[in-house]
Amino acid sequence: MTNEVKNNTATDEAQTTQPVLDIQRIYVKDISFEAPNLPHIFKQEWKPKLSFDLNTETTQLEGDLYEICLNISVETTLEESNDTAFICEVKQAGIFAISGLDDMQMTHCLTSQCPSILYPYAREIIASLVNRGTFPALNLNPINFDALFIDYIQRQQAELEKQESDSKDKTTH
Repeated sequence: MTNEVKNNTATDEAQTTQPVLDIQRIYVKDISFEAPNLPHIFKQEWKPKLSFDLNTETTQLEGDLYEICLNISVETTLEESNDTAFICEVKQAGIFAISGLDDMQMTHCLTSQCPSILYPYAREIIASLVNRGTFPALNLNPINFDALFIDYIQRQQAELEKQESDSKDKTTH
């Protein structure tokens, strides 16, 4: 009986220190689709220039609950006339319960793992909106958020090293 109590206590402690990432809710926060030059844009040759912008916003709601919002903006113009074919903006969000992570793991989770979960939803919405505008299909490429995270960390480290180097130069002169 005593061994069972000890084993249960050890199991409870192991469970409380385990990393947790639970999706609480995924939802659309905002959608916008504009096609300002319809219908005359359909008479032009379809040679599009695509502009793509992506960023994330993180808000700690309470305790271990975080809202992650993935903001995507796609603007397509025609090469020859420079007329705007369409502008599509989506804010795809989710609420995640996250715990049991150190600072670096938490940063990775908030800036890479959660956006990776949200991106396919946003991609589908954009493809659907473009299709409803009767434009040729727009299939956005997958995004490697882990690679973006690593690039961000490397840029931060390089900036920190530069600042340290600059401060050493100032003190030696």
